[in-house]
Order: sequence, then C-alpha cells, then structure tokens
Amino acid sequence: MPSPSACWTAFAGQRLLASGPPAEVVTVARRALDAGESESLLLFDDATGQQVDFHLRGSLEEVLARLQPAPEPTAEGSDPRGPGRPKLGVVAREVTLLPRHWEWLSHQPGGASVALRKLVEAARATHGEADRVRQAQTAADRFMTTMAGNAPGYEEAARALYAGDRTRFNKWTRAWPEDIRDCARRLAAPAFAKETP
Repeated sequence: MPSPSACWTAFAGQRLLASGPPAEVVTVARRALDAGESESLLLFDDATGQQVDFHLRGSLEEVLARLQPAPEPTAEGSDPRGPGRPKLGVVAREVTLLPRHWEWLSHQPGGASVALRKLVEAARATHGEADRVRQAQTAADRFMTTMAGNAPGYEEAARALYAGDRTRFNKWTRAWPEDIRDCARRLAAPAFAKETP
C-alpha cells in the first residue's frame, strides 16, 4: 500500500513534474509517460523524503485505483470494524510493554488506553516542535541524498540543515538545478523554524 502522506512530488530527471495530493501527482506522472517522457520518473513522499515505490503501468484508472487502501481482510461472521471505537477514529494495535509498565497502567483512571492516549498527547505538546524539526531534517536529507547526493556542496548543505542554519543551507544549495534546489528548500523549511530573524 502506498504512503498515506497528503503530498507527493514527482520528478522527471532533474525537472519537477508535480507536487501535491498523490492522485494529482500520479496523474501528471502517468500522462508524462504517455507523452513519451524519456527521463526516469521518481516519486517522493514529502512527509518522509523517501521515494515512493509506485507502479505507473496500466491505464490512468488502474493507476489511481492503486492509491486506494486495500480492504481489511475479515473472518466470516466477525465484526468488520474490529476492536476499539472506529467511528471515533480509534485504531486497535498491539503494544508491548514490560510487566511494571502494565502494572502502572492498570492503576490509572480510565485504564491503559486512556493513560496511553494522555501520555502521547502530553509528549506531542512537549516535544511537538522538536519532532517537526527532526522530521523536516530527515525528509529533506533523504530527498537531497537521492536527487543531489553528488551535487557540489551536498555535504555542507546537509551539515547546515542539521545545524539549523538556513543561510548556509541556501548558500550551498544555490548552484543546484533549480527544481531540486527549490524542493530541498521547501522540505527543509520547517527545520529552520526556531531561527531568530
């Protein structure tokens, strides 16, 4: 199943084809193939910077159908929604903890699920900005490694990215092909959020 990210980016060689919702991006990429695009097509998930392994073969309808999540297999006669509260967006997954963690959770008001949700929300509130910076650094670096790993200034740009230095990052990416440079800067932008103006 493809990444559920809200934004993908497609390149034909060093040229940006499209950036936006996955359905729009794969439509543009599929049409580029139909028009005889000779450069290799690469799709990226903007949230992670990773290449998306997505087959563009077949008709446009077939390609778009591959974006739809596969239905969950269900045993005959079982509730297809599974455990939890799916109408509220609650998803049941396995969690493995040490016995002392389960012991602590069992004494929390509302039980383990409520306590875990509160812990996650508290961590998101406390570390949310740092998580966004780290995610942007990782996504930009993955994209840069694939598209500009051999470009002049790549290593210096990567160091500037992780140092949170937008000025140095822009300096070392300036000579890159325009579309690659602009995409790297867009993906990296949240990594510089704590900069002082």
